[in-house]
Amino acid sequence: MEVEPKFKRICVFCGSSAGNKTSYRDAAIELGAELVSKNIDLVYGGGSIGLMGLISQAVYNGGRHVIGVIPKTLMPKEITGETVGEVKAVADMHERKAEMAKHSDAFIALPGGYGTLEELLEVITWAQLGIHDKPVGLLNVEGYYNSLLSFIDKAVEEGFITPTARHIIVSAPSAKDLVKKLEEYVPRHEKVASKKSWEMEQIGQSPTCQISR
Repeated sequence: MEVEPKFKRICVFCGSSAGNKTSYRDAAIELGAELVSKNIDLVYGGGSIGLMGLISQAVYNGGRHVIGVIPKTLMPKEITGETVGEVKAVADMHERKAEMAKHSDAFIALPGGYGTLEELLEVITWAQLGIHDKPVGLLNVEGYYNSLLSFIDKAVEEGFITPTARHIIVSAPSAKDLVKKLEEYVPRHEKVASKKSWEMEQIGQSPTCQISR
């Protein structure tokens, strides 16, 4: 009998560049294969270039559903390429993040740049505030995110992040290990605001359409 997956859809943040190492490209394809093997659909930022293209193609070719959420200004093919699967066009970057979060049960960041970091840190902050309790994972390919994790540990040491809020971030060097850790994740941190009281207009959603599991 087929086991029901814990997550129906996982949102993956990643670079529109493929990076300089083949290991980054391999990791995107490996993560796509892991999602397919667990019958998990993909939510991502749309487009077919860089790591975005590799993971979306891997999941799509594996027969799983792919949702690409992309601002209308980034839709021309010369910017993002040809998106596979379902495309959700949104007005701007704020709406894109809220829409991606709404459709996802967990989040994973592959290696990426400013955009990936911005998306990652926002969903971590939402978790800390109590807007959602979905797990957030770093696919730490060849230690790509070691410096970020060291910075966060320094922030804990200096009293800017609580030790329990540090627990929000899950990391692993391989896709299989990371998905397993996400499945086992249990929130420990004190939430600043409850999901019921939070005004979701602040992140582009109406109060009746909250990001929760």
